[in-house]
Amino acid sequence: MTLLLGPPGCGKTTMLLALSGKLSHSLKVAGEMSYNGHKLEEFVPQKSSAYVSQYDLHIPEMTVRETIDFSSRCQGARSRAEIMMEVSRREKQAGILPDSDVDAYMKAISVEGLKSNLQTDYILKILGLDICADTMVGDAMRRGISGGQKKRLTTGEMIVGPTRALFMDEISNGLDSSTTLQIISCLQHLSHILDATVLISLLQPAPETFDLFDDIILMTEGKIVYHGPRSSICKFFEDCGFRCPERKGVADFLQEVISRKDQGQYWFLTEQPYSYVSVDQFVKKFKESQLGKNLEEEISKPFDKSKNHKSALSFTSYSLTKWEMFKACSVREFLLMKRNSFIYVFKTTQLFIIASITMTVLLRTRMTIDAIHASYYVGALFYGLLILLVDGFPELQMTVSRLAVFYKHRELCFYPAWAYAIPSAILKVPVSLLEAFVWTALTYYVIGYSPEFGRFLRQFLLLFLVHLTSTSMFRFVASVFQTVVASTAAGSLAILVASVFGGFVIAKPAMPVWLAWGFWISPLTYGEIGLTVNEFLAPRWQKVVSGDTSIGQQTLESRGLNFHDYFYWISAGALIGMTVLFNIGFTMALTFLKPPGNSRAIISREKYNQLQGKINDRDFFDKDMTLTAAPAKSSTETKKGRMVLPFEPLAMTFTDVQYFVDTPLEMRKRGNQQKKLQLLSDITGAFKPGILTALMGVSGAGKTTLMDVLSGRKTGGTIEGEIRIGGYLKVQDSFARISGYCEQTDIHSPQITVEESLVYSAWLRLPPEINARTKIEFVNDVIDTIELDEIKDSLVGLPGVSGLSTEQRKRLTIAVELVANPSIIFMDEPTSGLDARAAAIVMRAAKNIVETGRTVVCTIHQPSIDIFEAFDELILMKIGGRIIYSGPLGQRSSRVIEYFESIPGVPKIKDNYNPATWILEVSSQSAEAELGVDFGRIYEGSTLYQENKDLVKQLSSPTPGSKELHFPSRFPQNGWEQLKACLWKQNLSYWRSPSYNLARIFFMSSGASLFGLLYWQQGKKIKNEQDLFNIVGSMYAVIVFFGINNCSSVLPFVATERTVLYRERFAGMYSSWAYSFAQVLVEIPYLLVQSIIYVILTYPMIGYSSSAYKIFWSFHSMFCTLLFFNYQGMLLVSLTPNIQVAAILASFSYTMLNFFSGFVVPKPHIPKWWLWLYYICPTSWALNGMVTSQYGDVDEEISVFGETKALSGFVEDYFGFHHSFLSVVGVVLIIFPIVTASLFAYFIGRLNFQRR
Repeated sequence: MTLLLGPPGCGKTTMLLALSGKLSHSLKVAGEMSYNGHKLEEFVPQKSSAYVSQYDLHIPEMTVRETIDFSSRCQGARSRAEIMMEVSRREKQAGILPDSDVDAYMKAISVEGLKSNLQTDYILKILGLDICADTMVGDAMRRGISGGQKKRLTTGEMIVGPTRALFMDEISNGLDSSTTLQIISCLQHLSHILDATVLISLLQPAPETFDLFDDIILMTEGKIVYHGPRSSICKFFEDCGFRCPERKGVADFLQEVISRKDQGQYWFLTEQPYSYVSVDQFVKKFKESQLGKNLEEEISKPFDKSKNHKSALSFTSYSLTKWEMFKACSVREFLLMKRNSFIYVFKTTQLFIIASITMTVLLRTRMTIDAIHASYYVGALFYGLLILLVDGFPELQMTVSRLAVFYKHRELCFYPAWAYAIPSAILKVPVSLLEAFVWTALTYYVIGYSPEFGRFLRQFLLLFLVHLTSTSMFRFVASVFQTVVASTAAGSLAILVASVFGGFVIAKPAMPVWLAWGFWISPLTYGEIGLTVNEFLAPRWQKVVSGDTSIGQQTLESRGLNFHDYFYWISAGALIGMTVLFNIGFTMALTFLKPPGNSRAIISREKYNQLQGKINDRDFFDKDMTLTAAPAKSSTETKKGRMVLPFEPLAMTFTDVQYFVDTPLEMRKRGNQQKKLQLLSDITGAFKPGILTALMGVSGAGKTTLMDVLSGRKTGGTIEGEIRIGGYLKVQDSFARISGYCEQTDIHSPQITVEESLVYSAWLRLPPEINARTKIEFVNDVIDTIELDEIKDSLVGLPGVSGLSTEQRKRLTIAVELVANPSIIFMDEPTSGLDARAAAIVMRAAKNIVETGRTVVCTIHQPSIDIFEAFDELILMKIGGRIIYSGPLGQRSSRVIEYFESIPGVPKIKDNYNPATWILEVSSQSAEAELGVDFGRIYEGSTLYQENKDLVKQLSSPTPGSKELHFPSRFPQNGWEQLKACLWKQNLSYWRSPSYNLARIFFMSSGASLFGLLYWQQGKKIKNEQDLFNIVGSMYAVIVFFGINNCSSVLPFVATERTVLYRERFAGMYSSWAYSFAQVLVEIPYLLVQSIIYVILTYPMIGYSSSAYKIFWSFHSMFCTLLFFNYQGMLLVSLTPNIQVAAILASFSYTMLNFFSGFVVPKPHIPKWWLWLYYICPTSWALNGMVTSQYGDVDEEISVFGETKALSGFVEDYFGFHHSFLSVVGVVLIIFPIVTASLFAYFIGRLNFQRR
C-alpha cells in the first residue's frame, strides 16, 4: 500500500488518472505503463482498477445504501466467485470444515447482479455510514448527509467492488482522523491479505495513518522526488541535510521540506551554510541513491505474463450481462422517478389546469361550423400540440443534472450509454400516455371536435407521440450541450424552429421555396397534419361553401395542409421515427462526447513574470528567506499589527441548547416512530475573546449543526436554550454584523476574481467611516495573510469544473470573512481539503486573528499534532450531539490527556502519538461499549463541567459599563452603496459570462434572421385574411419565443447566484432589495442590444413601414417583452426550491402567455369570465402594440372570408385591437416589467429554500 504525497497542483490527480487508464485521450502521454506485464491497450484498465475521485459526485435523490448497492451491482462479483470456488476446492482437499458465518458471507457476496448485497452492509459498517444508510445523499438545496459522510460514500462506492487495484484521490477530506485511520487500516488489510495494489493520495495524514503505509511516493511540480519504503524516507532527507523535528508528523515535514518557503527551518547541518535545494536537485539525489538504483533495477525486469492469474485483469468492459445492466439501470431510473414524483404530479396538475382553462375558453356552445370558427379549431389543435411539446422541456434540466454522475459511471465502466438511455426513454412512456390522455380526455368533447370515438382515439395517439418525441428531443439536446445554460438556449431554439415551421404560425404556401424543407423537419408539422386531417375530413366539415369545396377542404387548403386521410398514419410513423432518431442521438452523444472541461486556476501576472525569469531568482530567494529563517516567530511578527481595525472583543455563551428536526421518512419506514430527532442535547459552554477554540468529534457528531445553531444559520428545526453575546441575549441582525462564518462548502460567485471577491466583501461589510483607501490596504493585508497574492487575478470558477482548486477556494472563503473585520469568527472545517502546508497557513492566519483579541471557533476533523496544539481550548462532541469534554488543551495537550487518562479503563497515550486521534479513538462509540461507560455522563459529573457552568454564568452577565450590541442601521452600508456594490459585481459577472450573454444574442440574431427570411417582404403584401394571419403569426412568434428563450436562459444563471445570495444575506452584507435591483438593472444593456438586433434585422427584411414612429413601437414592444420575460425568470427562481421546479412553473406560464396572447384565440372570442387573463398577459399587450402600430391606421381594403374590408377595420373586428388605445398599451407594457421586478425583489428576500 503506497501513499502519494505532494502539494495541491503538483500532478497527483493526473498521475492517478494515468495509472488507472482514465486520463483524457486528448492529452499526450509518453512512456510505458503495464499491469502484470500487460500494456494498457491489451486489457481494460478502467475495469481492472478503481479510481476514487476527490469530487463527491452522487445522485442527491438516492440514499447512501442505494448508491452503494447500485455500485456493487454494476461492478459485479467477478473474481469473488472464482475465489470462492478455489477456496472450496482447497478446503475439500485439506478436509477443512469452514466457519459457517464466513462461508455464508463469502457465498452471499459471490452472486452476480443482486439488487442488494451483503457486501454493502459490510462497507457501510467499515466506513461508519450505517448510521446514515437510509438518508438521502442531498445537495446544496436538499438536506442530506454531511460533507465527511459524502467523502466516505465516494470511497465506499468503489471499494464495494471486487477490484484489486485501487487509486484513491484525497479520500480523507472532511473526515476525522480516527475514521481516516479506520478506513486506511481496512485498505491495508485488503492490500496485504488479497495482494491488492493500493495507491492513495492524502493531504494531511496523521502519524499513525502514515505509519500504516508500506511505500511513499513524494511528488512536486509534476516530478517524483522519492519513491520507496516509508521506513527509509527520513534517512534519505537526512542525507540531503534536512531532519524532521521530534513532535512533527513525517507527512507534514515531507510536504514542507520541498517547499521553497518552509525548507530552511529543517536544515540541521549547522556547520554548513544552508542553500535552497531545488526539486531537480532532490530528484537527481534520489536517482543517485541506492533506493533509486534499486527501483530502476526492479522496473527494468520484465514481468512473467504466465504468472498472471486470468481473473487478475479484466479483458471485457463490463462485469454484467446486457440484460443485467439494463435491469439495474431500469430499477434505478424507476426509483428516481418515484423520488421525483412531485415533479411529475406537478406537471400533470399543471396540464389539468391549462386544459380546464383551454376548454372553457373554447366551449363548443360558442363554436359553429363555418370558416371563421374553423380557424379557431385549427388554433386549438396547434395549441394542444404546442402545450405537449413545451411540457417535455423540464426533461432537459433533469437530464443535465444527472450527466455528471453518468460520466463518472461511464468512466468507471459501470454500464454503457445504451443501458442508461433506453430505460430513460421506456420509463417515460407512461408519463407521455398520462399527459396526452389528460389533455385529450378533458378538451376533446368540451371544445367540440368531431364526436366519433375513433377520431378521439386517433387524436389521443398523435398527442401521445408528440409528447414522446418532445421528451426524446430535449434529452438529446441536453446530452449534446451538457450545461444548463447552453442546453436551455438550444432547447428554446428547437421549440422556436419546431413551432415556426409547424404549419400554423406561417402557412406552408406562404413559406419561401428555399425554406420549405423546414416544414418537413418539424415534429409539430406531423402533429398538425395528423390532427387537422383527423378533424377536418370528418363528415360534419363536408358542407360545400363554394364550387365543390367543403369548409374542411377550404380550411386545409388555406394552410397548405390538404392531405389525404392516410397521411394521419404517415404522420404517426414520422413521429415514431423521430422519437427513435432522437433516442439514438441521445445514446450516441452519451457514448462519444466528453464531459465539460476541467480547467485549473490561472496565475497572477507577477507569478507569470517570475516563472518567465523576469524577476531575479536570487532576489526572490532572499526575500523568501527573511520569512523562513525562524518561521514560527517571524510569521507572527510580520503579521502582527496588521489587520487591526477597531472592533469590540466579545464573548459568546450558550446554555442548555437543544436542536430537533423532523424524523426523516426513510427512518420512520424502518421503525423509528419518534416524530422529532434530537441532534443537539444540553449543550452548555462559552467562546472567549483571544481564545482559539476547536470543536471536534467524529463525523455526524453535530459539530456543524452546533455551529449553525449558534451562528443563527439554521433554516428549519426547533432550537431551545439561551445564547448570549457579551452578556446580552443574541439578536441575529446585530450578530450578523460582528460575526463571520466560513462555510464547509465554499460558495462564491464564479465569474469574479479572488481580489474582486475580497474587495466586494470589504466594501459591503466594513463600516462606512473607514475610507476606501484603508479598505483596499486592509484587503491587501488579508491577501498576504492568507497567501492569496499569487492567485488574486484568478477567476473563482465553479467547484470541480473550472477556476480555483479546492485548497485555493477554502482560503478564499476564510479571506472573504476576514475582510469583514468580525469580533467572532466561525470556521467550519477550515483545514479540510488542504495539504499540511496550506493547513498550516490557514491555522497561522487563525492564530493571527486570535492575537488581535477576536473570538475564533473552528470545527476540525483530522488535525495534525501541530494544528491540534495550535488551539487553546477544545469542545469534544460524541454522536447524538452531546459534549464529552470542554476545557483547555494545555501544554502539549496535557490537560485533555490527563482528563481522559483519569477515566478508569482508558488506555494511556503512546509516545509521539497524535493526541487528537487518540482522543477520538478512546471516546468512540465502540470504546464506550467496550468500557461500559457514557462519556457524556462522566463529563456532566466532573468538576470541569461545574467550572464551565460557573464560567458561563459569569460571562452571561454584562460587564459594568458595557452596552447591548446595537447598530443604528441593519446593514453597514446605506441602500445606495449596497446597490452600487451589487451592481459592480453583477456587471463583472455578466461581462464574463459569454455562455449566457452571447448565447442569447446569437439566438436573437439567428432567430431574427430566420423570421426575416421566412416572411421576406410579406409585410406590404397583405391581400387577404391568411396574409394578415401570417404576419401577425410572425409578431406572435417573436414575442413568445424570444421571450421564452430569455426566461429559460436566465433561470440557471440566477439559480447559481442565489446560493451565493443566501451566504451573503446571512452575513448581513446587503438587503434583498439592493441585490435584486442590481440583478434587474444589469440585464437592461443586454436586452437593449437584443431589441436593437431584432429591429435592425427583422424589420426591413419583412418589409414593415419605414415610419420612425412605427419602428419605435416595434422596438418598444420587443424591449418591454424581453424585460418582462427576464424578470419573470428571476421571479420563478425566487419562488421555487430548485431549477427543475422553476422550469416546470416557467413552462406553465409560457402556455398561458401563449394561449392568451390574442393570436391563438383572439380577444373578441374569449369568454367574459376569462378576459381578465387576457388583460394580465403581457404578450397580449405586446402583440397589440406591434399589430396596431403597424396596421391599425391602414385603410387599404383586403378580402376576408369572402367579403371586402378595410385592413384597420378587420384588425379591430377580428383581434379587438383599437388604434386610439395605443398610448395606454405603451404605458401598460412598461408597468409589467416593473411589477415583475418588484415581486422578484420581495420574494427573494422573503423566501429561503435552503434546508440547514
